[in-house]
Amino acid sequence: MYQTILLAVDINDLPESGHVAEAAVRMAREEGATLHVVNVIPGSGMAMVGSFLGPEQANAIKTEARDKLTAWAKEAIPEYLLGKLKVTQGTIYHEIIKAAQELNAEVIVVGAHRPALKDYLVGPNAARVVRHAPQTVLVVR
Repeated sequence: MYQTILLAVDINDLPESGHVAEAAVRMAREEGATLHVVNVIPGSGMAMVGSFLGPEQANAIKTEARDKLTAWAKEAIPEYLLGKLKVTQGTIYHEIIKAAQELNAEVIVVGAHRPALKDYLVGPNAARVVRHAPQTVLVVR
């Protein structure tokens, strides 16, 4: 049914992303799909903050995130399932949806919550992905 799956993870909370990745790997294995992974670095919010950090700092942050994501993916996702790894920056839910469209993903897999709120609600970014994505969205608790 699905050929391309996008898994959204937070490299700053990879232990919490582990069970979400397990669900995505199971789905990809059963479907014979390629599993792509995206990590979104939140935007700085204010232009003043972004200009203070400068392009060198922004590139260093992206490079570090990519290195962490690559190391994690080697451990968490079988090589034969793994597609592209993408690190992007901006509004989290918007960048997840954008990555899914660029990769022609049929389904997006996201975690349900921030760890501190896990017993109460779906996190705001997951909820926005569910509301706005044209693809099927699997929310893993």
